[in-house]
Amino acid sequence: MSTASDIREFLGSRRARITPQQAGLPAYGGNRRVPGLRREEVALLAGVSIDYYVRLERGHLAGASEEVLDALANALQLDDAERAHLYDLARAAAHRPARRTKRARGPLPDSVLRVLRSMGECPAFIRNGRLDVLATNPLGRALYSPLYATGAREPVNIARFQFLDPTGREFFPHWEEAVNTTVSLLRTEAGRAPHDTGLTGLIGELVTRSDEFRTAWARHNVRLHHTGRKAFHHPAVGVLALDFDAMELPAQPGLTLTAYSAAPGTPDHDTLRLLATWAATEHATGADGLPGKPSTDTTSGSH
Repeated sequence: MSTASDIREFLGSRRARITPQQAGLPAYGGNRRVPGLRREEVALLAGVSIDYYVRLERGHLAGASEEVLDALANALQLDDAERAHLYDLARAAAHRPARRTKRARGPLPDSVLRVLRSMGECPAFIRNGRLDVLATNPLGRALYSPLYATGAREPVNIARFQFLDPTGREFFPHWEEAVNTTVSLLRTEAGRAPHDTGLTGLIGELVTRSDEFRTAWARHNVRLHHTGRKAFHHPAVGVLALDFDAMELPAQPGLTLTAYSAAPGTPDHDTLRLLATWAATEHATGADGLPGKPSTDTTSGSH
């Protein structure tokens, strides 16, 4: 991945989606050769010269001040995730440390695993920015059991399963939404950690092997992923839609704990209880290798 090309394509794609009317500019007559704003229009909105904006869009964000970046973000009507991504790209262009300079390495602390294990009624797991699943509680392992079913190397990776495993499409029934979420999260992480060799290797693998990933990756979408709702088609209990809350671990930079839940009295809550029963049965028989404690990866470079 080239930072300059990422900047060029990101700014170009954001510019292309905004019409002059949306930007509050007069709608001049005649044919427009671009679907969105022209470069000179972005320069006008941002209060910079055309030559300077052209230079920025070509990838030269290294010397841009915060005021210029904010002006660009406002001109292009970037949301919070896109604004943060723009700043990450500027930092990468200037070879400055990202916001999270130190990332978690080594095994997860026992205290974190105890918290994870204590969430008995909610499927929960800890992941890194590459979407490697580093630890789960038993119900989380049960929910994500298809990721482990084919003997995939651990830590299992959500994106690799989704795009490369034949059962990935069935497990995520709202496919287009799931694709956009996964790719946007990886694109966001690529801005934060452009020199993460594990991440670049994963993206290279997915771009090479999945047409759907390659198409979605080219859109340059990014997003924040703190709360929402996600649907699964579990092979043992069927379809269930769960609310999720994702919480970054301040003492473990780069790691996120995600917990799923369902409102009591709803069909999804009943299905979640059925999943817990199935998990207990599988654990008792050893049929699926479900652990009695969180599944973890403790290799020093995997986080």
